[in-house]
Amino acid sequence: MYKKILILLFLIVPAGCTNLEEEVFDIVQESDYQPGAGDIPSIMAPAYTVLRGMYAGWQGNFDLQEEPGDAIVTPNRPNGWYDAGTYQIMHKHDWPANQWQPENVWRQAYSGINNVNRIIFQIEEGKIPVTTGKESLIAELRAARAFYYSVLVDTHGNVPIVTDFRDGSAPKQSTRQQVFDFVIKELNETMPLLSTEVSKLTYGRVNRWVAKAILARLYLNAQVYTGVAKWDECIAACDDIINSAKYTLEPLYKTSFLTENQNSKEIIFAVPYDEIFASQNSIHMKTLATAHRNVLNMATQPWGGNCAVPQFIDTYDADDTRLKDTWIMGPQYNVTTGALVLTYRKQVPSLNGTDYFDGYRIGKYEIKVGARGGLSTDYVIFRYADIKMMKAECLLRKGLSGDAALLVTEVRQRAFATTNPAKATVTGAQLLMGSVYQYGYQELNGSISGLEGGADIQFGRFYDELGWEFAAEGHRRADMIRFGVFARKTWFNHRAKNDGKLRILFPIPQAEIDKNPNLVQNPDYR
Repeated sequence: MYKKILILLFLIVPAGCTNLEEEVFDIVQESDYQPGAGDIPSIMAPAYTVLRGMYAGWQGNFDLQEEPGDAIVTPNRPNGWYDAGTYQIMHKHDWPANQWQPENVWRQAYSGINNVNRIIFQIEEGKIPVTTGKESLIAELRAARAFYYSVLVDTHGNVPIVTDFRDGSAPKQSTRQQVFDFVIKELNETMPLLSTEVSKLTYGRVNRWVAKAILARLYLNAQVYTGVAKWDECIAACDDIINSAKYTLEPLYKTSFLTENQNSKEIIFAVPYDEIFASQNSIHMKTLATAHRNVLNMATQPWGGNCAVPQFIDTYDADDTRLKDTWIMGPQYNVTTGALVLTYRKQVPSLNGTDYFDGYRIGKYEIKVGARGGLSTDYVIFRYADIKMMKAECLLRKGLSGDAALLVTEVRQRAFATTNPAKATVTGAQLLMGSVYQYGYQELNGSISGLEGGADIQFGRFYDELGWEFAAEGHRRADMIRFGVFARKTWFNHRAKNDGKLRILFPIPQAEIDKNPNLVQNPDYR
């Protein structure tokens, strides 16, 4: 219930208006408005509501991070999904400067940043006369703005830093290093003023532990972003969260992805959704075949698009319960009658020749019986397993493979607890091995030509562990880049480019360049 209350409060935001003539009736004037503690969620709401479309919404950050990767693909179906080739473009890394998915995430991130800047301006100018806890609210807003920039430093890199709501001039472009430094500075400066509370009141908001998690992920990717590794800094941020004892690994992997997952003790930061009041979580609609409506007696018909890359499915251990907890596979029966409705096949022939039921579907986020067009399942951005695995990776890269293995084993245990507990244990020597992913180009008959394998990937076994634990959570692109796979390996119908352009960053949207003379396109797109 408290999630719905939070979402309803987040919906109470000022509406746009073109008639600025003031006509006063029996209303409270700005000068007379004195917000109480109960008004704070509605004041802060616009800083966060953008996240709903940005993460699990249509062609948002989820698609941006997963479609170019080696785990999820959207092939053509008999019912469509070509969509001017947009999904093929993402899969093949052929995106131009006007590709919609990168442009959409840019727009959404800057919408959130603009909302934050406006609220800070209103508070500082007394337009929202907050007297109690003002410094803490502004600190939270700055940290939320830093989160949006942490997304942009990963996706577009060289972006403008905008902090003044009143400045209407065209913003100047900053380098990726400058944006990285800005985010670190903002988080460190605001950290002492951020709440340490973990409760219904802080759920879905940036508290101190969320800020630490943002820092940890930035430091984990610092070598990619800036050329300088920050392993020790990442470990320190992770240790702060671990030592807080505020979070724990759930005994069951699925708990963090249930319809009522706001109760999970593992979730650090999530985007709250509700099937009625905040219905943008459409991951299930994009993945389930249209006939799946008759499996769960769904209120709406799904669209039947994306699915798992067969090569990725083949990396799982048969005893790893994360396979069935993440993917919908095989025969699907009506929940009421027990009648067979459809059968999902693992194989996906190609991007262009695909049947309705080819490919396993994303089932990680619980799809309840009678599901609507939007799920109430909250989208997880950070969970405690992230913290354990980020620390483990840094230890591994520092040469402490044995210590890393202890953490990986801890995360793996629940995935083998009911099948083969002995397989949960992983050794440091194993983490130093290559990946089991059989990279290469998939032919129509399912065979792999030009087999590349994954044995040459440094720390490839740990890379595999990330894939199994965080599949369909929007991690894959960043992980592939960090492990040197993204620009050099071939998978499914994607071939590695040989033009010298890595495409690690997405292009600055052409529409933004056209209206801002201060912007210069990222190098791989000039």
